[in-house]
Amino acid sequence: MFESPDFYRLANDFYGHLRQPGVAIQFAILAACLGLAWLVQRTVLARLADHPGGDRLRYRISRGGLRRVLFPIVALALVFILRSLLKPLMAVEVLNLAVPLLASFALIRLVVYALRQAFGHASWMGAFERAFATLAWGVVALHILGWLPEVIEALEGVGFKVGKTEFSLWLILQGTASVLATLLVALWVGGMLEQRLTRTEGLDANVRLVLVRVAKSILVLVAVMIALPMVGLDLTTLSVFGGALGVGLGLGLQKIAANYVSGFILLLDRSIRIGNLISIGTDRGIVSQITTRYTVLKGATGVEVIVPNETLVGSVVLNETFTNSQVLVPINIQVAYETDLEEAMAIMVAVAKEQPRCLADPSPKAFLVGFGESGIDLRLAFWINDPQEGTLAVVSAMNLEIWRRFNRAEIQFPFPQREIRVVGGSLEVAGGGATLVQVSPGPANEPQG
Repeated sequence: MFESPDFYRLANDFYGHLRQPGVAIQFAILAACLGLAWLVQRTVLARLADHPGGDRLRYRISRGGLRRVLFPIVALALVFILRSLLKPLMAVEVLNLAVPLLASFALIRLVVYALRQAFGHASWMGAFERAFATLAWGVVALHILGWLPEVIEALEGVGFKVGKTEFSLWLILQGTASVLATLLVALWVGGMLEQRLTRTEGLDANVRLVLVRVAKSILVLVAVMIALPMVGLDLTTLSVFGGALGVGLGLGLQKIAANYVSGFILLLDRSIRIGNLISIGTDRGIVSQITTRYTVLKGATGVEVIVPNETLVGSVVLNETFTNSQVLVPINIQVAYETDLEEAMAIMVAVAKEQPRCLADPSPKAFLVGFGESGIDLRLAFWINDPQEGTLAVVSAMNLEIWRRFNRAEIQFPFPQREIRVVGGSLEVAGGGATLVQVSPGPANEPQG
């Protein structure tokens, strides 16, 4: 199919063009176009950085993306214009060769820029950029060699029929390219919309998330509906797929559908927001991400828990930062019965007031909870407004300072004690621990306690 004489003829023709006197002028024009494009890019980026509304402009078009696409687009435009002007006057074979090369270069940069706007710096972007660049340069090479029409003809010759619709490999490739192109535009618009909504003040985070995801879904749906008729595919052929999807949702995808519906409910009713400290079952953590299917909780240990949205909607959730972030933290302490309770409680309150995380309003308070077997139970209650930072550190710091001040004030912490009286005989005590055995004489008829 691809005879080598065509390639040799093309190489000989190109070598012959290189020997013509005007070829140096073409190379000079090409170099001037590239230099002017570089100068335009540098000037525009410099003005963008120094513009009084630079922040607003960078929000609409990032300088990084502009740096990627401005140079090839300007160079392509200049070469195309000059080629059209010089074509009646001289041979422009070098410029003819430069146009598809610059066009493919600009296309690659545009596609990658649009994907980065939609998905950010994802890990797969590098591999995709290399694969797409290879495909684009391959198509350009086929076009330059004159083999592209033969490749298209070969792809059109491989076909099959589905129902009343005939398909070929070329039609499938066209449809795939059209869908990807329209999806790329839709994702780029969705990414720009997401950036715009992210910087909108006074709009709740959950509402922004719902608007972004609904807008992206609508854009993707519209892109597919536009792309398929462009290649001659009737949208009514998708009715079979829609019926199969409905049956699948009814039979085996109930949980997935319920999770997606629950995700939109959570985002709309704003009962759980990003940054909330919640507990569900034995899991407790900060909400770091809310998707349409699951919610991510990041615990104090760094472990992330993925909770299906259906669980959050159908279960009791403890939201410690729903209306406000103030949380009561109790510390239980036991002192000996000989302790001056007012002094001990005053020390506990003073220690709490000195902690920077302890709120002054509501003020910390100490309570006498009860009388235990070994000592008197006291409780220190104080409030913090940053429960997402954890409570172990502040409780540990207060316990340590209370222990120091109690030692200076000679306030004792009791330990369990048992008094056993033995009448007329000996007693062997098994085990260890803090058991006090006291043997005291008494009347022979004294009952045992």
